[in-house]
Amino acid sequence: MNSNNNPPAPLWTPDADRVANSRLTHYMDWLKAEKGLSFSDYPQLWDWSVDQLESFYASLWEYFDIRHSQPYTRVLDGHAMPGAKWFEGARLNLAEQVFRFHIGDPGRPAIESRSELRGRQTLTWGELHRQIAATAASLRGLGVGPGDRVVAYLPNIPETVVAFLACASIGAVWSSCSPDMGTRSVLDRFQQIDPKVMIAVDGYRYGGKDFDRLDVVAGLRDDLPTLEHLVLLPYLDNGAALPGARSWASMIQRDAPMAFEQLPFDHPIWVVYSSGTTGMPKPIVHGHGGALINGLLNHALHLDLGPDDRFMWFTTTGWIMWNSQMSGLLTGATICLYDGNPGYPDLGTLWRFAEETGITVFGAGAAYFLNCKKAEIEPSQWVDTGRIRTVGSTGSPLPEEGYRWIMDQLGDVLIAAISGGTDVAASYVGACPIQPVYAGEMQCRYLGTAVYAMDDDGRILDDEVGELVVTKPMPSMPLYFWNDEGGHRYHDSYFDVFPGVWRHGDWIRITPRGGAVIYGRSDTTINRHGIRMGTSEIYRVVEELPEVLDSLVVDLEYLGRESFMPLFVVLREGVSLDEDLKGRIKAGIRDNLSARHVPNDIVAVPDVPRTLTGKKMELPIKKLLLGQSLEKVANPDAMANPESIRTYQDYAEQRGTAG
Repeated sequence: MNSNNNPPAPLWTPDADRVANSRLTHYMDWLKAEKGLSFSDYPQLWDWSVDQLESFYASLWEYFDIRHSQPYTRVLDGHAMPGAKWFEGARLNLAEQVFRFHIGDPGRPAIESRSELRGRQTLTWGELHRQIAATAASLRGLGVGPGDRVVAYLPNIPETVVAFLACASIGAVWSSCSPDMGTRSVLDRFQQIDPKVMIAVDGYRYGGKDFDRLDVVAGLRDDLPTLEHLVLLPYLDNGAALPGARSWASMIQRDAPMAFEQLPFDHPIWVVYSSGTTGMPKPIVHGHGGALINGLLNHALHLDLGPDDRFMWFTTTGWIMWNSQMSGLLTGATICLYDGNPGYPDLGTLWRFAEETGITVFGAGAAYFLNCKKAEIEPSQWVDTGRIRTVGSTGSPLPEEGYRWIMDQLGDVLIAAISGGTDVAASYVGACPIQPVYAGEMQCRYLGTAVYAMDDDGRILDDEVGELVVTKPMPSMPLYFWNDEGGHRYHDSYFDVFPGVWRHGDWIRITPRGGAVIYGRSDTTINRHGIRMGTSEIYRVVEELPEVLDSLVVDLEYLGRESFMPLFVVLREGVSLDEDLKGRIKAGIRDNLSARHVPNDIVAVPDVPRTLTGKKMELPIKKLLLGQSLEKVANPDAMANPESIRTYQDYAEQRGTAG
């Protein structure tokens, strides 16, 4: 890299008022007044936060006045990973932190929402409190207690937030899937965790089309043997019902006192899923305390979110950004939920919602902003965008032209491009409200997060692309994987490459300014529009078709280029890849997994390249199709069928990407 010799000019620099009034500056002033710690700039603060990890996180506990019924005995038991223990002895509840704000103003909006099925709705803090207390009491009445699993097949609507916080308040463990996910994909997740209760919608609307989900819900109920209760929310509301299901209205109708179960710091709060290349989706368990303290760190200090903000991050309930959006309530902000197609009836939908609700922090996947740019829309010509002061982007890397489009359209805004993951329910790198923004570059490594680029030999790199690693524990790292006896799968997912060092699976470069550029996945997990899917999930669906003997899929998204996902299939003798078969392959993926993961191209091949141990060579094929030379990506002596790779070389040449 040549950035040391030719430093770029900032795209945006915060003015003096923004710096002075930021929550990060307030925190630094607090450190100076209360702890005698003075830092001249953010890099100095970051150095201290990772060098003095225990002191830093203890300061967050005190600064944010985290509510607790019992104090902790120590901040951290050591830096060894995995297995670091945080804030042992403390007892708390994440949901309790939400209701420390606006106690004297119950009529203030807590949630603003709109969807393709509903007009604008407002849920006040007072009504949010009442509905959560009622739902929690109803769940207790169904026999749900601490540690029991409650699963949700719900969209991004207020009822989902209510249900989650009700579960959190009683210590139940939450897990959600979006209703656009197919039966197989949902069962692969929910069957692993033995839920007691499922809350589901009867259907949803997307892009102006209605999708009835009653048959899917009925099938889920039949195939979840531990399920004792089904709660049905009539969202599509076409008059149909399921025998034996309870109504959502019955869950929230009675008034009940609010009670926050006091739980250990590492009591499970939710199970989220991140898929790899083999086996079932990984059921990742996070704790109340980790989600709470990293939620405050990420949203208050880095996104500069506070009680006067209105915060939207366009998401579905199957993406970790739903959890992140909910965490805005921890800062006292009003969260703004939109459910539906952001491009229907046109790409101005979310911008109109932003004007209507007075959004100040507007977040979406990078693909959304790039689609707006391609469509040549000008949001400020359609609506008043003047209240927006921060624009968030994640899901895939935002390239330089994306930064410039946002700045050209919205003017004086902080572009808060962030990167983290489902695995830690937090960001590693992203926004810093007191530092300049450089096009194509995330501003900083997050406080208390020891993020580096590392080469294959375990050396930390300076201004070079390497594996994204974290060398010290984070409070929001997974507690464990569900049903992972001995922690072997957890260890193999993050610590098998660099012992004792967390490897995330992204390519990253740390710039001389302390910023970061993410280049895409370094492994073969499919990342489509921010939603990750394991290749093994796709194989299970595709290879169930009798015509398909074998398959291989790769996603070619890299540094913001548009995702392109080819699927290679080996067919039975005498079978041709006609339009009918292609259609059935696509329909199988769409119906069982996700419409987002339908391949861009399906190609018949004679064989799938495999290693001598029989593993599909996904990463070498991905590198080959991204333009690396055949000699660099594969060693024929390490292959079971070296001749097979030539077909993929020919495909790369046809696409013009061969190295």
